[in-house]
Amino acid sequence: MVKNISIVSLSSGILGEPFVEPEMKTGLKRLKEYGLNVRFMPNALKGSEYISAHPEKRAEDLLQAFRDPDTDMILCAIGGDDTYRLLPYLFDNNELAEAVSEKIFLGFSDTTLNHFMLHKVGFPTFYGQCFLSDICELSPEMLPYTRKAFEELIRTGTIKEITPSDIWYEERKEYGPEQIGKPLISHPDSGFELLQGDPVFSGRILGGCICSMYDMFDAERHADMPGMCRKYGLFPDHEDWKGRILLLESSEEKPSPEKYRKALGYLKSAGVFDAVSGVLIGKPMDNAYAEEYKEQLIRVINDPELPIVCNINTGHAMPRCIIPFGQDAVVDADKQTIRFIDQQTIPTDHNKKHRAY
Repeated sequence: MVKNISIVSLSSGILGEPFVEPEMKTGLKRLKEYGLNVRFMPNALKGSEYISAHPEKRAEDLLQAFRDPDTDMILCAIGGDDTYRLLPYLFDNNELAEAVSEKIFLGFSDTTLNHFMLHKVGFPTFYGQCFLSDICELSPEMLPYTRKAFEELIRTGTIKEITPSDIWYEERKEYGPEQIGKPLISHPDSGFELLQGDPVFSGRILGGCICSMYDMFDAERHADMPGMCRKYGLFPDHEDWKGRILLLESSEEKPSPEKYRKALGYLKSAGVFDAVSGVLIGKPMDNAYAEEYKEQLIRVINDPELPIVCNINTGHAMPRCIIPFGQDAVVDADKQTIRFIDQQTIPTDHNKKHRAY
């Protein structure tokens, strides 16, 4: 059972800006109602300008949270776009590998790269929610589907099964005190959709935001990012992808079908689709380009035998499930389930080192 949560700002420093105070108060109130002790790591609230200028401080916060024997969960504040800049401070002297101990690590979006960093040192993580976007949601309560997943994780230390949400929500267009208690616009959802291939497949899930992965190969956003990712071997190689299930979800930027196709092309060139046992596709935010993305998936992958299941409630579309990385998963599109087997909860000895997976 989770008792102590440490919040980190590994990408954007928006959590420290005054205008998010109403959201932060909402989120803290909810966490305290669960009986959780919450602390912000030393640099997490120093604001966007400071966080942007000091990737070494972000890395320090992550390492300190892992080393803290009382921390049960490391919860990311939000995503962003430059967490790759932590790489030298986590890997030059083997800092991350020496710091990790068995805790829950939860985040999504640009945090995709942090998941890959932790995967590189053999540490299993959880993908799909973060503090500002989920715990601090300004609706009268946490979105029920989101809340159920979060409650399972803090209660048991793992996720046993994912099923579809009956509804999806439009992105909130405005934020601020006047939005507190204002519900999101919702629509009926249609469940997991088998796009092609066998409805049942298995493997350990890995992946995240396709826009973050795009930036690992393309210098359009950050000129030094692809080179730095290559230097530290951040993107898993072909052998590492063998038998895994690839998770892809698209960001709030709602990439055009052309950019989505280019991102898929990078993954194909890296040999990912030749190695994995199947692909899971997150529901796009506001359902933007959902059909166009499906067309690109079929066209670029060009392998009708590879299972692809779309409309997973994870990533940037609300509500959000939580997906364990590093646990054996069985996807059954007919039964509308993703089940996780060989469950292992977080041990009571928080200093115990991770098991490679």
